[in-house]
Amino acid sequence: MVEEQIEDIIEQLSELLEDNTVPRNVKTKIQEIINSLNESSELSLRLNKALNILDEISDDNNIQPYTRTQIWNLVSMLEALG
Repeated sequence: MVEEQIEDIIEQLSELLEDNTVPRNVKTKIQEIINSLNESSELSLRLNKALNILDEISDDNNIQPYTRTQIWNLVSMLEALG
């Protein structure tokens, strides 16, 4: 069940990677999140790492308000898993 939810989150992150309005530095961090969520380490470690990076991204002034909202939604989804 949790792994299915993580797959959904990874899918949404992948959509952000394909969005042309997302700055390159943010895409690099999104890829980092995807990689950490795919690791085989303990779930809480993966979630904390992903949440920390998403928090960094949400403070970026170069992202569109729509993208920021998507990031906040992903944060909520990840927090619900923890």
